Amino acid sequence: MDVQFSTQSVHAGEEKHKPYGALATPIVQTSTYAFDDTAEILEYMRHKAARDSRAREEYARYSNPTQTVAERKLAALEGGERALLFASGMCAITTTLLTLLSSGDHAVFLHPCYRRTKEFAREYLPRLGIETTTLPIEDANALERVIRPNTRLVFAETPTNPHLRIVDLETVAGVAEANGLIFAVDATFATLINLRALDHGVDIVLHSATKYLGGHNDLLAGAVIGGEALLAPIEAARGVFGGVISPHSAYLLVRGLKTLDLRVRRQNENGERIARFLEAHPAVRRVYYPGLPSHPEHTIAKRLMGGFGGVVSFEVEGTLDDASRLVDALRLPYIGPTFGGVESIVEQQSLFISLDPEARRDAGIADTLVRLALGIEDASDLIADLDQALSQLVDRSELT
Repeated sequence: MDVQFSTQSVHAGEEKHKPYGALATPIVQTSTYAFDDTAEILEYMRHKAARDSRAREEYARYSNPTQTVAERKLAALEGGERALLFASGMCAITTTLLTLLSSGDHAVFLHPCYRRTKEFAREYLPRLGIETTTLPIEDANALERVIRPNTRLVFAETPTNPHLRIVDLETVAGVAEANGLIFAVDATFATLINLRALDHGVDIVLHSATKYLGGHNDLLAGAVIGGEALLAPIEAARGVFGGVISPHSAYLLVRGLKTLDLRVRRQNENGERIARFLEAHPAVRRVYYPGLPSHPEHTIAKRLMGGFGGVVSFEVEGTLDDASRLVDALRLPYIGPTFGGVESIVEQQSLFISLDPEARRDAGIADTLVRLALGIEDASDLIADLDQALSQLVDRSELT
């Protein structure tokens, strides 16, 4: 039965008839699974060797029924053959890279990407004999020039954090395919509502499920989604490295995914309205939001994305202290370093990067940059709150 995305988010990956007649997917809270007899062990091993979906569970580091439901749901929503869940988004990224890259390989990272991903590529991969090259995302056409005989993988993030830059996935995917490279994309900011990256030639999609997919700031999880052949060795590595999601987190993720479509559409609406408000405000120097025509990749975003997300970054007029005053004057958003949940969260990114101004400049983060991750509150209330906080900056500038 061909159904719409919102219907899939509720029903995909779940059996109609669950244990004990439960409506919600149960939390299977166990570390191991017992066998009735030796014959059942032999049957399990035959199914396992054949990678048969009928293979039952053996041990919780390899699989869990609650986790399996969440993985099936994610695969259906993203349009992939398989999905794998991990203990966090970074665990998903590091396990994927460590599995697909070997000593002597070379990988290209499109810049900017999440600072911890960049740190892993810069500090840890070279220790294993893996070379990396960083290429600005606006120079994607130069990818062909940096590919080497030992290049194995291209990694990108779209939209990027915090400036929300957009990678032209189809251009990069074309070059990757022509050169036999794996193209992996962190699409956490996009969500699988606004962007189905696999439909644009991407081989592997990664998400920090902690953010939009969970949606309630109450779980840590990471996801890798793609084809069976690429994910099989990553699944095997997960069993060795041990970065598994807990049954309770998997249950929370299943619950969060049921409302993903509703939440993200509201956050898209909030993002567009607030980005337009901020761009017109005299206390705001610049707004970063792919839904605005002023965004450098607005045309690419319109071509690839069905919505532009609930994160709006902007620079205020003034100094680091002015940005701090704005953050402190806001009444509705919480202050913190995450995004994607139902509550709005604001962050002055420079203070989370470093107290050293030079280090902040090296990271490309302006002292006056504010990242506003919008929740599902009413946009008019959020705008009123921003207006009163920004007005205090304007009033102060007039006094000085």
